[in-house]
Amino acid sequence: MKKNRTRAKNSTNIEIEKRMKKKFQIDGISCGGCITRVKKVLEAHEAIDEAKIFLSPKGVAKINMNENLSINDLQKQLDQLDGYTITEID
Repeated sequence: MKKNRTRAKNSTNIEIEKRMKKKFQIDGISCGGCITRVKKVLEAHEAIDEAKIFLSPKGVAKINMNENLSINDLQKQLDQLDGYTITEID
């Protein structure tokens, strides 16, 4: 029984590791409404699990993805809204 739990735990860890967490700067964010709009548009992408966007520091976003999206892919998603640009930060 213990082996089965270990296997299940290992497969869960592998799934979590497949998700990529990256940090970005989104310019154009000025209020909570901006955050809500940008978050909704980003999370509509099938490869994005979750987007956390902050007002402090302004426009910093942490995005969890289940596949590695390029900055161009993310910008295309954001282009559904006017006035937002995204860059990756370390």
